[in-house]
Amino acid sequence: MRIFHSLKISLLPLAPLVALAAAQPPQEALLSHEASSPLVEKVHKATEQYRNINVALAEGFAQATPCVSGPDFGAMGVHFVLGSRIAAGTLSADQPEALIYEPLPGGAFRLVGVEFIVLAQTWATQHPNGGPPALEGQLLNFIDAPNRFGLPAFYELHVWAWEHNPVGSFADWNTHVTCTQQPVS
Repeated sequence: MRIFHSLKISLLPLAPLVALAAAQPPQEALLSHEASSPLVEKVHKATEQYRNINVALAEGFAQATPCVSGPDFGAMGVHFVLGSRIAAGTLSADQPEALIYEPLPGGAFRLVGVEFIVLAQTWATQHPNGGPPALEGQLLNFIDAPNRFGLPAFYELHVWAWEHNPVGSFADWNTHVTCTQQPVS
């Protein structure tokens, strides 16, 4: 399934999201080992307002994927992206390109993390003598084209700032996130 196409993001229906975006249940504070990462702390602080999905929608974030799950690796969740940030090709800990939500019963969503995304060609053009992108000391992962998102080659980094990830705060898949509450269409 092509979710993105030349940065023209294919939006899934959003009207039900606004109606069903109930206040999220309280989330526990970061665990002590997660709080030791300056990047996780910065992302956590910068994305507090997005716990309410309506704030993200009002700022232009749009649903770009259904809930993404892996057969053995847990899930990523539902990605809401801000296309202008992807097109810009800049990385900043307080401005993620994607917010990641876990679907909850009744159609609500819970913020679990973010994803930083930069197109490989954009990065190479802006940094002709540089190496791969890094954010606060964390190297981004290279995803070649073709890929399931329909994007040209890109770099990405997940940061699980709102849900503990047993395999690490920067791993792609989180075994504590599930897609079981994704509405069946």
